[in-house]
Amino acid sequence: MINDEALELQAALVKGLRVLTIFTLYSISRFCGTRSRVSLLYSIVVSSRFVSARNMLDINLFREERGGNPELIRESLRRRFKDVGLVDEIIQLDREWRQRQFEVENLKKESNKISKEIGKLTIAKKDVSEKKTENTENKRLTAEKEVDVQKAKAELDAKLATVGNLVHDSVPESDNEENNEVVRTWGEKRMEPQLLNHVDLVERLGIADLIKGTNVAGGRGYYLKGDGVLLNQALINFGLGFLRRRNFELLQTPFFMRRDVMGECAQLAQFDEELYKVTGEGEDKYLIATAEQPLCAYHRNDWIQPTDLPLRYAGYSTCFRKEAGSHGRDTLGIFRVHQFEKVEQFCITSPDDNKSWEMLEEMITNSEEFYKELNIPYQVVSIVSGALNDAAAKKYDLEAWFPASKTYRELVSCSNCTDYQSRTLGIRYRHTTNRNDQEKKYVHLLNSTLTATERTICCILENYQKEDGVEIPAALQPFMGGLTFLPFQKIAPTKDAKGKKSKE
Repeated sequence: MINDEALELQAALVKGLRVLTIFTLYSISRFCGTRSRVSLLYSIVVSSRFVSARNMLDINLFREERGGNPELIRESLRRRFKDVGLVDEIIQLDREWRQRQFEVENLKKESNKISKEIGKLTIAKKDVSEKKTENTENKRLTAEKEVDVQKAKAELDAKLATVGNLVHDSVPESDNEENNEVVRTWGEKRMEPQLLNHVDLVERLGIADLIKGTNVAGGRGYYLKGDGVLLNQALINFGLGFLRRRNFELLQTPFFMRRDVMGECAQLAQFDEELYKVTGEGEDKYLIATAEQPLCAYHRNDWIQPTDLPLRYAGYSTCFRKEAGSHGRDTLGIFRVHQFEKVEQFCITSPDDNKSWEMLEEMITNSEEFYKELNIPYQVVSIVSGALNDAAAKKYDLEAWFPASKTYRELVSCSNCTDYQSRTLGIRYRHTTNRNDQEKKYVHLLNSTLTATERTICCILENYQKEDGVEIPAALQPFMGGLTFLPFQKIAPTKDAKGKKSKE
């Protein structure tokens, strides 16, 4: 027979104390029958994959009886070119979970009733052994059912986490990024033949050492040198000042985050393809892939007053990415590297009155103005529905002109994630209804690159190159210690030298 101590331990476990050691878990399970042990361990196995909270839609959107609209979710999945059958699966899992919860609640009510009866019998000095046996059996059944509830909830959340944010009506529908909609273009593109690319320009200017960087840090490692350091810092300082003048509060973020917090900010694919894990004393942590991640968590579990919105943050950080999904792409130079600096826009708005959609336009306009001041030609594109990440309801990219390859390349990504992330992070909007009671709402979160500096440097070098070096954009000159021009430090290799090198 299962004893009360084991029941209490098991109940504590299913309420979320998942940090117990395997030895302790095994000790608990020894008190239980075979079926309870299997159920308990299955719950641990299932839930261990989902210890970190996952971004997801409001479950009430799937519940028609509570004013939800499952068809709206199906339409969004169709536009994302995903399986619409997920909606029906989630509805069924939700019903099963709620039914199991209902059963547990009834058992607890029955347990309370029995406890009161035991109390009355004790006062009356009557035999309570039968009622105690009944109560012990009730506790055993309740603990078993609670495991079933946790198992059902884990399965529901796992399935729910595969459904992306609701796609905005204005997003172009396609599963091919070749069909991204060009919203606008700006600037006069350089079209001269035989311009040097950013890889050759970095080498001839001597502003980075990739050979020693690779020797020390491995593939895609680099040292910025001399004027390269100045140019990088100039972009950072120009970017921070640019956003400060637009009422952004400056934040220099942590470089790593706890696993549970990162799980509330990052998507599952990022753990495999982007994030580096840092192992040390205590819990594991993850290096940030973008300032957006720690900025996202800055107001974790906060209630934000309507009068405090919108909030505008300019995040500055070094970022770290494994780039696991980009083998063979941009392996030369400093365009796509594992470590880089970034200035990020991050904004929080009310969920009402289209405030987040107005902010999205403000943020992409900020990025456009930044590159206009640098006099970099660009185009803004609206990303097609099938290429949106799960968190984004809509995304713009700003693609700058690279004249050596005569193509536009992404420098900015600007997204409205509505309440998809804030729901998991618990960032609530303290909204008072007309009935003077609190309505549970979540703020909207938006993010946009201003500059990933190493990548922006590549673009500047190609657009500002001359026969004997590279001009420094006028907007950056105040941060360059009087420099207005970077001369080549190495002569161009001759055609014979190039041919000999290629044969070798």
